[in-house]
Amino acid sequence: MLEELACRLAAIYRTASPPLPAKAVVVMAGDHGVAEEGVSAYPAEVTAQMVQNFAAGGAAINILARQTGVRIVVVDMGTKAAAVPKSVRDQRLGAGTQNMTRGPAMLRQNAVRALEAGIRLAAELASEGIGLIAVGEMGIGNTTSASAVTAALTQTPIDQVTGGGTGIDQGQLGRKIAAIERALEVNKPDASDPLDVLAKVGGFEIGGLAGIMLGAAAHHAPVVLDGFITGAAALIAVGLCPPVRDYLIAGHRSQEPGHAVILRHLDLRPLLDLGMRLGEGTGAVLAMHLVDASLKILAEMATFSAAGVSDSGA
Repeated sequence: MLEELACRLAAIYRTASPPLPAKAVVVMAGDHGVAEEGVSAYPAEVTAQMVQNFAAGGAAINILARQTGVRIVVVDMGTKAAAVPKSVRDQRLGAGTQNMTRGPAMLRQNAVRALEAGIRLAAELASEGIGLIAVGEMGIGNTTSASAVTAALTQTPIDQVTGGGTGIDQGQLGRKIAAIERALEVNKPDASDPLDVLAKVGGFEIGGLAGIMLGAAAHHAPVVLDGFITGAAALIAVGLCPPVRDYLIAGHRSQEPGHAVILRHLDLRPLLDLGMRLGEGTGAVLAMHLVDASLKILAEMATFSAAGVSDSGA
């Protein structure tokens, strides 16, 4: 897998000897109206509180980014926060999406704006020399939205793409599945139109992440996916522009059942499988160690001939 990864990176960077890229992780946050349906173990206020934690440097992603030397960019795409910390980019499209069980999560024009915000940020990072982008997210209720997106775009039964999210019990899981069923029935998202799926059952941060993938690919920068939510965003990005798939690296396999469905659908092999379900981009940043390792092996490992080692004679 390391050899395959190195070959993919060489193709993306268009050089046989790519240097180690400068790195960033983009963490996008957004609230979800569907949280009103009791689909999460935590209240919606946690989204804004975690954004504050990201800004203060106290979250898991901050620690891993510091360890790896990765720049962290936190973006508020649409939380219920009264104010956005100065270190957080304010791209809010509203105080969270609407409750998708009662109608579209957002206007189609806001789905476009979310994509455009991500595309602009990817272009900005590329202009600043960032050559590898990890993506992460935060949003109470967003596994419900991601399950709906995944069910719609992969045509997989809802119960096969819906899991425990933040740690809900069986009763809450039943409510979560029922909420997704209502959302798909009420909105009837068009699987042939990823933008329609995003608008009807997606989230502001999911749209922004899909935009990052589109923008990064346009600037020949690979993107390391995190877990289930970023996978759902990848379904949208690849649905809109299929060649984007070749720029995506699956950082790890999440515990969420829908993530395995997404990875199979996109034909991506995860680099890590650590039983993680945190989000925030943590699995993606951990996988960046392996991205660097693959490039270092490509650049520095001697061939048998160069090292004076006898080959098999075959």
